[in-house]
This record gives sequence, structure tokens and C-alpha cells, in this order.
Amino acid sequence: AENGVTLASPRIGNHFCALRLSPIVESDGLVAVSLVEQSIARNIDRQMSHRSAARSVSALAAMLAHEVKNPLSGIRGAAQLLEQSVPDSERELTGLICEETDRIVALVDRMEAFADGRPIERGPVNIHQVLNHVRRLSQNGFGKGVRFVETYDPSLPDVHGDRDQLIQVFLNLVKNACEAPGEGEREIELSTAYRHGLRLAVPGLQARVNLPLGVSVRDNGGGVSDEIRGHLFDAFVTNKPTGTGLGLALVAKIINDHGGAIEFDSEPGRTTFRVMLPLQLPQAVP
Repeated sequence: AENGVTLASPRIGNHFCALRLSPIVESDGLVAVSLVEQSIARNIDRQMSHRSAARSVSALAAMLAHEVKNPLSGIRGAAQLLEQSVPDSERELTGLICEETDRIVALVDRMEAFADGRPIERGPVNIHQVLNHVRRLSQNGFGKGVRFVETYDPSLPDVHGDRDQLIQVFLNLVKNACEAPGEGEREIELSTAYRHGLRLAVPGLQARVNLPLGVSVRDNGGGVSDEIRGHLFDAFVTNKPTGTGLGLALVAKIINDHGGAIEFDSEPGRTTFRVMLPLQLPQAVP
């Protein structure tokens, strides 16, 4: 049997959970009780609605694509020329510039494809390599001076997904974490875990989805304001003076396209975004 209950705690607040009771066959009269947090499942319907908004944003990006590619080619050419005149100790950075311009061009091409709903190209992706790449980019840019803590599960299997799109997801999440207002030393924790038995009912799918691959991005900033908490993944929603409100909308769409889910918990001094991914993409109902 399964029923919904709300657990209240002064330390962690209110959490909606599924209460499951299962008889233990080997022992008469004994029942196993389990509590599973349902915040992800409750957010699935809202995340599904983000797709149309994200596609509209992607259509706009498609119109601007040529405006982005032209300066990128100039940046890459300048980096290649610079590489010939800098010492060996600094060539890693020029190589990073070239690598990132190539990735951005590829992402612009894919953003054009978002609008027409073509399937993304998937393959085995080591999520730890993705996170290491994101951390390295951050530390050489917007994350200078931020302390990164990495807590990885070494047994985590590969994700079946698109490497560049997953880089875009976690680069957006880490950038938001770095830019979150706060006091004192800034710290971001990147963690991964394999969560056995996490299964969710998703609209449009025949069976419950198994999402065992978990990636978390935690910061010690000021938290998400109450005004935007319920619409955080909607397009054009932001509390940054110069923000566009597009980053998290695209993050939600990419995660949905990968068959996964994203949720967050936030309070002053601690905000955590959790991405749940499947081992393989489930088949949608025609």
C-alpha cells in the first residue's frame, strides 16, 4: 500500500513523502515501512510544461545563431594565433578557448534543432568528466576565488546522453551558484550518488521511470527568493538585475529531453539543485 504524508520538522521544514507498507513474507506479522520524498514527482508536471516555453526561446536563438557564430570564429582564430606566442605554461588556456568556442558553435547548432523537436544524439557520458570540465571552466572565469568541494561516487555508471548538453546544464547551475549573493567565503559542492529504487510516475510514459543517477550542485549563497521560487524554471524569470531568465528554462528542457528530472531546495545559506538521470531513456507512449 502507498499513501502520501507530510513530515514536519523545525530543522528541514515540511516534506511531502510517500508512505509505503510492505509485508515481510519471511516473518509473520512484520511490515516494512519506507518513506520516499515526493518533491521530484510533484514537480514533474510543471517541468513538462516548460518544454513549450523553452522551444520558443530556442526558436529565437535559431534566428540569432548566425550573429553568434561569426564572432566565435574570430575568437577562435585569435586564440590560435595567440597560442603561437605564449609560453607553454599558458597554452592550456588558449587550448581551452578553442575547445569552448567549438563547443559553443555546436551548442548553437543544437539550439536550432531544439525548435523542431529532433531527437538529441546520445551516447555514453562519464558525468564526472563533465563535472570536472565545468569546474575547470568556472575556476578560470566566473568562479575565480570560489572553493569547490567534490564528493563523487566512483561506482557511478555512464549516463546515456549528450555530453555538450550536459555540460551546458551543469555550467548553468554552477554559474548561478557562483553568482548567488552571499557573505563570507563562497563554496560550491559538486556531488554524485547512485540512488537505488528511485522510481517516478511521469506523464506520457507507460511505466514508472527509474532515475538512479543523482548529481547535486550546492552553494552557500543567500537562497532563492520566495517571489520566484514557484516559477524558477519558467522562461524569463530571474532575480538578477542583468539576467535574462533563460538559463534554468533551458536546463529544465535539456534534463526533460534526457528523460530525467530536476528539483531544488533553498534556504538562506544553502541552496541545492538535484538532477536525476536514467540509465537509459524510457520509451514514450505514441
